[in-house]
Amino acid sequence: HRQLYKSHRDEKYTGDNSQSESHSFKCKNRRKDSADVKSITSQSSDAPSLQTRRYSSMARIHSMTIEAPITKVINIINAAQENSPITVAEALDRVLEILRTTELYSPQLGTKDEDPHTSDLVGGLMTDGLRRLSGNEYVFSKNTNLSHSHLSAPNTISDVPPCITQLLDNEESWDFNIFELEAVTNKRPLVYLGLKVFARFGVSEFLNCSEATLRAWLQVIEANYHSSNSYHNSTHAADVLHATAFFLGKERVKGSLDHLDEVAALIAATIHDVDHPGRTNSFLCNAGSELAVLYNDTAVLESHHTALAFQLTTKDSKCNIFKNIDRNHYRTLRQAIIDMVLATEMTKHFEHVNKFVNSINKPMASEETSSHSEGSDCECTANIKNFPDNQTLIKRMMIKCADVANPCRPLELCIEWAGRISEEYFAQ
Repeated sequence: HRQLYKSHRDEKYTGDNSQSESHSFKCKNRRKDSADVKSITSQSSDAPSLQTRRYSSMARIHSMTIEAPITKVINIINAAQENSPITVAEALDRVLEILRTTELYSPQLGTKDEDPHTSDLVGGLMTDGLRRLSGNEYVFSKNTNLSHSHLSAPNTISDVPPCITQLLDNEESWDFNIFELEAVTNKRPLVYLGLKVFARFGVSEFLNCSEATLRAWLQVIEANYHSSNSYHNSTHAADVLHATAFFLGKERVKGSLDHLDEVAALIAATIHDVDHPGRTNSFLCNAGSELAVLYNDTAVLESHHTALAFQLTTKDSKCNIFKNIDRNHYRTLRQAIIDMVLATEMTKHFEHVNKFVNSINKPMASEETSSHSEGSDCECTANIKNFPDNQTLIKRMMIKCADVANPCRPLELCIEWAGRISEEYFAQ
């Protein structure tokens, strides 16, 4: 195969010279007014002509072996099969069959003796729900107004009313009651909790922005959550922010992530459901909504939450928390935030979980087993820091856990959240 490819390549590059000359003449005509390339390159007698260099570069590109890692794996297995016993060769055939599928991390549901309700619910996690179309057109509300003078946010963190301050003293506890904060802040818990959590993690210092800018940003983001939603409102965002901050406070997570990762995680948690309409992706796709059309029925809401959050942030200097950071830092931070919010989309749930288990959980467990008495935690987290892909998996898993953590809260909080999500689904 390589020999045939080589001969085809040689034929291509050592073919009819007249074609090359005619092509060269056309290029020269097109560049009448530009400097004479030949006169520049001929200044050094040893320098090869532009054409020769171009040909040698193209030849090098064509001679490169460009293979995907999965192709290399399949080639290795194919080679191993040649000298293997029949039983091994057959087992490797089954391995190859699995490897040739595109969705390596998506689970395959068994069909034997399974409860149909379970299959339907689990199946719903793995598909985009485009099974039947509805005639009900859902019109997405455009709630992107930046003028929110009617909201009275605290001027500084020290201006927070005493009753709120007292409640927030307990914000580092897992049992923190977000509904009490919702009540005393008149359904605006995100601004107050955000100010406290962001101060604790040094977000203003990292972004080099004032507390006033951060406060204005939190105010704008919270105003774009729909208070009319039973579940997907700013209280849910505050709850996810709280859980994310709680996870970031754990030693193992702290040792695995950098300051930029922490800031990205807190911002992602804050914006992850902004302007949520209280309808699911499946509903929007089935209704042929404007957003579903815009995002090609793919991660519709998650794409919208992220895009809108960045639009709101950069639209007005007063709330632009990114205006003073280095361009490279901004690009890295933006990418991390987008990746985390998109990870909350449930059709990729099993893919994220399986990647996390295979790349982090299993290796860390085996390291601990081999050296549990020699401070293996430090070694594990140090290893994770050396691999940005692993840090990405941890951040994805962290926001996913935070997003669905409310059943793990104290029972009375769990019951309230269960009632709220039921109410929202019923309304849909």
